[in-house]
Amino acid sequence: MDKYSFLNSAHTAYFAELYEQYLNNPDTVEPSWRAFFQGFDFGIENAEGQAIAGTVEVPESVKKEFQVVRLIEGYRTRGHLFTKTNPVRNRRTYSPNLDVENFGLTQEDLSTVFNAGSIVGIGPSTLATIVEHLQKTYCESIGVEYMYVRNVEKKEWIKERLHQNENHPNFNPDQKKHILNKLNQAVSFENFLHTKYVGQKRFSLEGGESLIPALDTMIEAAADKGVQEFIMGMAHRGRLSTLTNIFGKSPKDIFSEFDGKDYDELVFDGDVKYHMGWTSIRTSDNGKRINMNIAPNPSHLETVGAVVEGITRAKMENKFNGDSSKVLPIIVHGDAAIAGQGIAYEIAQMARLKGYSTGGTIHIVVNNQIGFTTNYLDARSSTYCTDVGKVTLSPVMHVNADDAEAVVHAVLFALDFRMQFKADVFIDLLGYRKYGHNEGDEPRFTQPKLYKAIAAHNNPRDIYAEKLIAEGIIDRDYVKNEEQAYKSGLEKNLQVSRNEETTLVTPFMEDEWQGYQRVDELGMHPEIITA
Repeated sequence: MDKYSFLNSAHTAYFAELYEQYLNNPDTVEPSWRAFFQGFDFGIENAEGQAIAGTVEVPESVKKEFQVVRLIEGYRTRGHLFTKTNPVRNRRTYSPNLDVENFGLTQEDLSTVFNAGSIVGIGPSTLATIVEHLQKTYCESIGVEYMYVRNVEKKEWIKERLHQNENHPNFNPDQKKHILNKLNQAVSFENFLHTKYVGQKRFSLEGGESLIPALDTMIEAAADKGVQEFIMGMAHRGRLSTLTNIFGKSPKDIFSEFDGKDYDELVFDGDVKYHMGWTSIRTSDNGKRINMNIAPNPSHLETVGAVVEGITRAKMENKFNGDSSKVLPIIVHGDAAIAGQGIAYEIAQMARLKGYSTGGTIHIVVNNQIGFTTNYLDARSSTYCTDVGKVTLSPVMHVNADDAEAVVHAVLFALDFRMQFKADVFIDLLGYRKYGHNEGDEPRFTQPKLYKAIAAHNNPRDIYAEKLIAEGIIDRDYVKNEEQAYKSGLEKNLQVSRNEETTLVTPFMEDEWQGYQRVDELGMHPEIITA
């Protein structure tokens, strides 16, 4: 009698779940079962699914269940390589792909019901249904890297979260309109500057405008979770839009900086407008007050990350007795900078040290796929610019920046993960750069094919507006009216700015220095009478 004949009458769902547990963490499986699965894997890997001497022979139905489990694990491990996350380029080709034939299954199996569907929360299902679910969850606008996470609780939390609504957002009409309105602000602001200050450097966010609704949503959600302090660092690109549309800096002050006016304090020689810091108090839609800080930024693009972590740690200890749930650090990176500058690795390595931890940082990469003039394929050895995040085994979400709802969905995932586990999480916002490194550069000289595609590509606002029109949520006049109203406000600010002679500098984190006397140069060096 075949010593494994008992498997014929056993419930295959149990074996599928046990095999998944073995694949995730072999040490948690009972030793005899572990040896069984090791023999099965050996037979699969060394004999292309056929039994060989010394290996385990199992019933075909059970073997197929195991192979479906391996397919599921394949999507979880490598699905991010086959996503629709690049808005202007075809993705690179990776091999082997996720075809069922690469997991010992055939096209004839697509109509067979497998209990392994229960592993992904859809119950016993045909293989075709399981594959469709996996494609929607792991291979559309969001790609997720997380299977290297060693903490079982974190990994299970991520799995469960991803299989909710197939890792797709489910926003109501009002939420969708709000996302569209923030996109409109981002697009209209850049367009206004491009019209009024032709050729001036502003390091436009165009191609990555979905950062604005993402940050807005994150702040609102963080306030509802009890966060009181928001500390952010970012480099040049998109900084002006972020200052105005997220942090509430008056557009007239930015216009004054474009006009090159003297500062209201003679002692201040000034800085370029896309280096300036800002502090403000924002009241959320639910009436929560949150202290907003964006740190001043030097030209060394990643240095500000260390400053953000230091400010965050100081606020935690001085204001909240070390409670990291009250302070949220966010660092916005460039793709070339985070991959190429060593300080990014240093900050990641310090993230969990007792003397430096800030309870987890949300890292967002505005990935325009090019560093100055260098194609990403010539700029780094790693597959992704975010691979530094694997130093701390942090989950990474790669998101198509043209899919605004997916971007917002990803930042909400990141916020929940950070608040739950007090750990870092990375978001790779894959977009493009509409113009050159700055508005004075001509990118077609060095990237002619890419910029031909970009020139013909709609901006994220117009793409999303078409989606909402198709859903019947807005009509075609909605965006036009929103754009006119927003630009009208900018025009009024411009006229006010033109009537002012100097530029006002608002001290960064002024609220933290109350009680300290500020003196001028004469006060620091008083004349001493020696006669």
